[in-house]
Amino acid sequence: MLKAVDFFCGGGGMSLGLSQAGIDIIAGIDNDISVAPTYEANHKSSLFLNHDISKYSPQELENDLNLAKNDDNLIFVGCSPCQYWSLINTDKNKSKKTAFLLSYFHDFVKYFNPGYILIENVPGMSKRSDSPINGFKISIESMGYFFADGVLDCSDFGVPQKRKRYVLIASRVRKVSLPKSKKGKRPVLRDTIGDYKYFTPISPGTVDYSAKFHSTAKLSLLNIKRIKATPVDGGTRLAWKDNSELQLQAYIGKDNCFRDVYARLFWDKPSPTITTKFISYSNGRFGHPEQNRALSIREGAAIQSFPKGYKIKSKSMTDAARIIGNAVPPRFARALGKQILRSQYEKK
Repeated sequence: MLKAVDFFCGGGGMSLGLSQAGIDIIAGIDNDISVAPTYEANHKSSLFLNHDISKYSPQELENDLNLAKNDDNLIFVGCSPCQYWSLINTDKNKSKKTAFLLSYFHDFVKYFNPGYILIENVPGMSKRSDSPINGFKISIESMGYFFADGVLDCSDFGVPQKRKRYVLIASRVRKVSLPKSKKGKRPVLRDTIGDYKYFTPISPGTVDYSAKFHSTAKLSLLNIKRIKATPVDGGTRLAWKDNSELQLQAYIGKDNCFRDVYARLFWDKPSPTITTKFISYSNGRFGHPEQNRALSIREGAAIQSFPKGYKIKSKSMTDAARIIGNAVPPRFARALGKQILRSQYEKK
């Protein structure tokens, strides 16, 4: 049976998808202790290791997990923090310190020589000349690994969200390829959060202390007026651009800039990329398709393809949104895991 160590595991989206595919998750590693309760609550047979891998050695991991080198059935998963490599034009100073963590992951690969490697990140990682992925590919090829890489859209794999991601699958025991997109209808928001028996209608500022965590952020009185003036099912701020009370000074005369800001989602389309700010009406197209509020924590988790029973263990809505927004969508991870398993039955 294939087994995996999930580096930069966060709240466990990749671990969940791989386990659903039939891969045993030995451990998840992350330097953020706030994700531990979520990871441990949902992955009881896996060990959570709270480490910064820039300060944690391969030898220490070898001792902690009793891992063997050159294990053909071992997968190392490296979904390092991606903000620095995003093609979105934002301030990269805060994320610079995590930009090259892939290089430390590389040290673990060289030490253990696992049978398989799986990397998922933003498309920008494969497009920038200074990206560490370039040297990583040259190195693993010299070590005898076959690899396939490219940019995939999560909406092609059962995730109700347009989320493009760079993926690399490598193996030193057989040739590998990327998964092909599913045929048929893509899931949309109506399929995902349209069940009002479960996703009960709520008002902005609702706090849900149950395991469902159907909580939503507060809105100012002015933003409540704005969202009420925004047409349902995909409406944008252009509906109130000529209203002197509602229009924002920064967008006067700039109708074509940031058109998703203060916009509603479409019922019958996939969501745009769920970010760590998805609970904020002013940070993207995160307005509910018809209710006058932004997405709730549980709705964001559903759009990321987490199952209803997945526990988001945090007392903070902001932290919960960060855990969800940073996650690898489990359905996408499952497709990647299935593809690795499929390679075992293909000719070497």
